Amino acid sequence: MQTARARKHKKIRTKISGTSVRPRLYVFKSNTTIYAQLVDDDKAVTLFSVLGTNAEKVGEEIAKKALAKKIEKVVFDRGGYIYTGKVMRLAEGARKAGLKF
Repeated sequence: MQTARARKHKKIRTKISGTSVRPRLYVFKSNTTIYAQLVDDDKAVTLFSVLGTNAEKVGEEIAKKALAKKIEKVVFDRGGYIYTGKVMRLAEGARKAGLKF
């Protein structure tokens, strides 16, 4: 049985996908940790991932890794979560560090 979040994420994924030029920034959160990864959907490859408990620092760290690989633009995939709280802080941290989406 699918959860409401899984259904929302499936619907979102029909509309967005990442490429090698503009990868998808995917967010997953558990009760204690927030995960972020950059995914190239054309090649079905995860470029790199970051995890931590502070969402803003995770966003900044993923942005630093992306900019080191000369990736400036990404497609933001909130993973079916509402854009508030940890998801919003992660996105703001990534934007503050230089990513564009």
